[in-house]
Amino acid sequence: MKSPEEILDLFNTKKIDKDWSFVEYKPSDTGKWTHDYHRYPAKFIPQLVEKLIDEYVSEKVAHINDPFYGCGTTIVTAISRGFKASGTDINKVSYLITKVKSTPIDPDYLDKKINEFLSKEPLLGGIQKILSEDVIQPFIPETHFERINYWFTEQNKIELGKILRVINYEDDEIIRNFFLVAFSHILKNCSIWLQGSTKPTRDLNKIPNKPFDAFKRQLTKMQKGNNAFYKTVPKKVLDNLDDYLNIKIDDAREQPVGDATVDLIISSSPYVTSYEYADLHQLSTIWLDLAENLKEYRKEFIGTAYKMYETRKVRSKIATRIVNEMFDISPKMAKEIEAFFIDMEEVFDENFRILKNGGRCCYVIGDTRLKGVDILNAEVFAESLQYSGFKVDRIIKREIPLKILPQKRDEETGRFASNDNANSEAYPVEYIVIGLKG
Repeated sequence: MKSPEEILDLFNTKKIDKDWSFVEYKPSDTGKWTHDYHRYPAKFIPQLVEKLIDEYVSEKVAHINDPFYGCGTTIVTAISRGFKASGTDINKVSYLITKVKSTPIDPDYLDKKINEFLSKEPLLGGIQKILSEDVIQPFIPETHFERINYWFTEQNKIELGKILRVINYEDDEIIRNFFLVAFSHILKNCSIWLQGSTKPTRDLNKIPNKPFDAFKRQLTKMQKGNNAFYKTVPKKVLDNLDDYLNIKIDDAREQPVGDATVDLIISSSPYVTSYEYADLHQLSTIWLDLAENLKEYRKEFIGTAYKMYETRKVRSKIATRIVNEMFDISPKMAKEIEAFFIDMEEVFDENFRILKNGGRCCYVIGDTRLKGVDILNAEVFAESLQYSGFKVDRIIKREIPLKILPQKRDEETGRFASNDNANSEAYPVEYIVIGLKG
């Protein structure tokens, strides 16, 4: 077992691995298939997942897991290879996105369904009439009526509600969910949410997109992605998707698989204090009525600023040093950081349970700096994996030119900010920390 000093020295002397920067890939490459269905912050590119699978999976039959599947990059990639894919995410929006992205639909059938939706001739004289005249009542969740009024103009609220009402008429759950992802994706551009902001901020001068036009464009884009994905997925998976896809809305510390059944774990956990995913996806959450109480919903997320522990302590010595240093500056933030590392140690314990002997877990994670304190996430992960029974097998240091991630943060608050208003690099490089079982 490597000591904290050996871990720190390993990272301090690590050179950048140029082969893992993927600078040669364009957005059209990284957004291939279904990977570009829905906006999502800090997502890693499918080429990274593919390279890890190429290096660590030699069998034709394999099981890939992601305990924080987010927008489904690992899950989609595993399905494209004909491998079993499993994982969890506490974010209900993430589940919807990942389920749809990893479910290939017969192109002819999808084309028929989209054409039916856009014409809706049997239904009250066509979709345009539905949206422009009082022939249908908009579906607006009563639980979040005030929040929807806060974020949307009256005209867009009504049009979005009518689109959602028509979506809910669809009997086929797979198609209905496909439409819901397109609907979810357009919400930010159709609202007065400040463009480009990763935190809930209104822009009262913003001219929102027209919902139906935005929805139609997104459906067309997703249709092309599905068609390409359908051609890629092996027939054995197309015919028996339920045997290959096993994802749940659940805590990362409780994976829906048995002991020693997984060959490889590829994941990127939340970054402590960086994003509040419940806030970031609140437009989708309120329109799709996924949480009755947003405040309580936030507390379920790992890495949230709303979680602290009073009696539990982190095992990692490096983490303890970070927490103690932060405590002298901000006791509240110190407790948030400690809670994050405690939660992640339990995730690593669960990783060890589900991996086969000889299997590996690969975590994509970056270091940062908050209030003058270096938050050495990757180093803590490496040390913590050892307490769960893993051997630190490999550290990859990579530049992240294409990652969808703000490059600046306010060092005082720890929150991401625009380049004009920030004073510190958020994640200039990141690491892939790889633990080996056995």
